[in-house]
Amino acid sequence: MNEDKEFMEDEAHKAVSISRNKGFFETSAPVRWFIGIFFSLIIFSTLHFREVRVPLPKLASFATHPVSADVGFEYFDDETTNTLKEESVRDIGHIYQIDRDQVASRSAEFRTYLFSKDWRKQLELSTFEEVWQAGVLLSEALVKGRFTDGRTFQKMKEVNYSHRHYQVFVPVSENLEEMSFPDRIWDQVAALAFSEKIMQTATIDFVVDYFKRKTWNLKSDYSSRSELKNEVKKKVPPFKSRVNKGDSILIDKERVGSRHIAMLQEMKKAISDERNVWHLQTLLGTLVITSLFTAISAVFLRRNHKHIFFSNRKLALIVSVIALTILIAKVLELLLLNTSNVVLDRVRYPLLVPFASVLVCSLLHSRVAFVVSGFMSVVLMMSLAAKRDGFLTMNLIVSFVTILSTKSLRRRQEIFIVCMKGWVASVFVVVAYNLHSSTFLPEILLFDCLSSFIFMLFTAVLVVGLLAVFESIFGIMTDITLMEYMDPNHELLRRLSIEVPGTYQHSLVVGSLSETASVAIGANGLFCRVATLYHDIGKLITPQYFTENHQGDVNIHQLLTPKESAQVIIAHVSEGVTIARKASLPEQFIDIIKEHHGTTLVYYFYHKHKENVGKEKAIEDKELFRYMGPKPKSKESAIIMIADTVEAASRSLEEFSEEAVMELVYRLVREKAEDGQFEECCLTFEELGVVQKTMIKTLVAAGHSRIKYPKREDEKKNL
Repeated sequence: MNEDKEFMEDEAHKAVSISRNKGFFETSAPVRWFIGIFFSLIIFSTLHFREVRVPLPKLASFATHPVSADVGFEYFDDETTNTLKEESVRDIGHIYQIDRDQVASRSAEFRTYLFSKDWRKQLELSTFEEVWQAGVLLSEALVKGRFTDGRTFQKMKEVNYSHRHYQVFVPVSENLEEMSFPDRIWDQVAALAFSEKIMQTATIDFVVDYFKRKTWNLKSDYSSRSELKNEVKKKVPPFKSRVNKGDSILIDKERVGSRHIAMLQEMKKAISDERNVWHLQTLLGTLVITSLFTAISAVFLRRNHKHIFFSNRKLALIVSVIALTILIAKVLELLLLNTSNVVLDRVRYPLLVPFASVLVCSLLHSRVAFVVSGFMSVVLMMSLAAKRDGFLTMNLIVSFVTILSTKSLRRRQEIFIVCMKGWVASVFVVVAYNLHSSTFLPEILLFDCLSSFIFMLFTAVLVVGLLAVFESIFGIMTDITLMEYMDPNHELLRRLSIEVPGTYQHSLVVGSLSETASVAIGANGLFCRVATLYHDIGKLITPQYFTENHQGDVNIHQLLTPKESAQVIIAHVSEGVTIARKASLPEQFIDIIKEHHGTTLVYYFYHKHKENVGKEKAIEDKELFRYMGPKPKSKESAIIMIADTVEAASRSLEEFSEEAVMELVYRLVREKAEDGQFEECCLTFEELGVVQKTMIKTLVAAGHSRIKYPKREDEKKNL
């Protein structure tokens, strides 16, 4: 029973805090359907296009836990590929070349020899220029020539390595000096040297014979050998290894190598490929889950919170908070996934749901906030790349703690206190998880607590900044805003206290009466107290026409007819609405200004008018003496009407006693009821009785008489 009472009080508190302006957007069924479809699209997108998280440990670090393959996949095994590459070049032998300096020296000797006449006897048909050119070409061929073993030469052919100037020749001994080449080598060198130049065979043979008689020094060509090895390695294709589902990837305490990183990266890609987001089966599965979430949410609101279900503004508010929370979560997820894996692994418990919890609890109801918290925790757990069990537990517990703390919010600064309470709860959860997993390491515990603190601080800053935005967009007024409007330094309240002090004092008393009565029946007492401060601001225009502001014995109404006086009195409502709109007061306050007199009769001046013109004529003019209304549409508005009437009438009592006050209150309330002023406010007879008793008690307590203090005598004078 106590829980139901608290729930009803919470419902009442929040119901009056939302503007009652109803237009097409507020009540339209098509708009409600649009909000539902938009909500479904958000949930569908969140669940369907989710990130795949496969933590990648740092290279050369040690694994903190074993990792197995979630799916079967193939990966490029760099270690095996490198091994194959090394094996492919193991057969490559040495590559030799003739000493360039020696070739240059032999060429110089040959040119010197040509200046003698001895060679002309052997080459009767060859010219000097031709023999000279032949020597140059052969020298160039010797410089370009390379010598290696047959296996290496075959490897060159296999990899399409340029082997035009390579000859198969391996020195017999390790001594590479003073070597002679066999005839086949000279034949091949000559063929390469004179392949593009037409010369006499005798000339070619003469030049080759000259160089053949010389001995040559060989040198190892490390550069060409290295180049060949690189070319051979390039031709080795990457090796793909197969990993089956369930195979071990990392064991505990194992040093992480590049092979492990490659396996984890390919596993992530394989998981993503396996979850083909455009596959009909995948789309259908996500659609079914989304439909279930949407249907459950709609049924819950329709059965338990009809005022929310049939209010498009409130539905849009809830969907907006959910959409914003998901947006923040996805942005944060992308930031974490694109940063170093160290940061991603350290942020084990991202606190995202408390943001929605505090907003919904502040703007709507605590029970709705509990449901939204559970809903968001499940959706984000299913869609985010986070540890599921830890994320769900942490966010649920912290959200519930913040909701229980948010119910008593009165100042914006208290949001930080609420979030810090949530952080304290998160510390207990972190400690519990560390103890449960037997990994109670100070470093991990410290980082978990620090990350949760940052999340809750970020939540507090966001809520403080966005609360006013949501209030403005959706026409909602929280207790925080009410406390701000109660500030005596508010421009209108300062004007009231200075320009119309009588009206200001009247408003304070009415606020006290209405607050006490509202609390007694579970209505929003704070709203009544604050709204009454502004309910008579229209009297700022013509304060002299209202009795509480009269100074001396002058009554300005003596100069007016009853009809004119009534019109002046009635006008303070419309003038109050004008002032309120210029001052940008909330619509909820404007509703109170309009309704606090309902459509009641300005009976004093109507009675005088009836005395002047007669009963029949007065009845014809009766509507001119009525307030324009509307009648009170909320319990708070009706209570303020009663308190306003009772407070004003109680000042006219000749004898202020409990019996007189009781008779006055009952009579005034009965007259209001008989006039139909409570027809639209859902105030029950039982609640009306409680309101009357509470106001009587408050008025009697406020108006009790005090003892008369004796006049102080001057004792020294008597002596």
